[in-house]
Amino acid sequence: MSIEITVPSSDDKNIATVTHLGGTVFSFIPSLIVWILKKDDSAYIGDQAKEALNFQITMLIAQFIAGVLVVILVGFLLMGIIWLVNIVFCIIAAISTSKGETYRYPFALRLIN
Repeated sequence: MSIEITVPSSDDKNIATVTHLGGTVFSFIPSLIVWILKKDDSAYIGDQAKEALNFQITMLIAQFIAGVLVVILVGFLLMGIIWLVNIVFCIIAAISTSKGETYRYPFALRLIN
């Protein structure tokens, strides 16, 4: 059994990087668009777009829960923490994909397989 390792092209790396960074401003929309349009063109882009999409859906769920918890004032603190976590992990993912590495978010729900 042989495992074929392919190095992503520079275009693939750039698209994956922009996909991860797009989540910081536009939530799940960039990763959803890239995943729908490019998942069949490149395994690398498809994998990274799906990973970014799963993470952004996780962040959306977390923000919704924090929004509900605003009633007891804990939500305001959680919203800021969730926003910061989103920014930090998206930047880490973008740096990894710009080097051609695959990135896995540490606590994303794997809703889309």
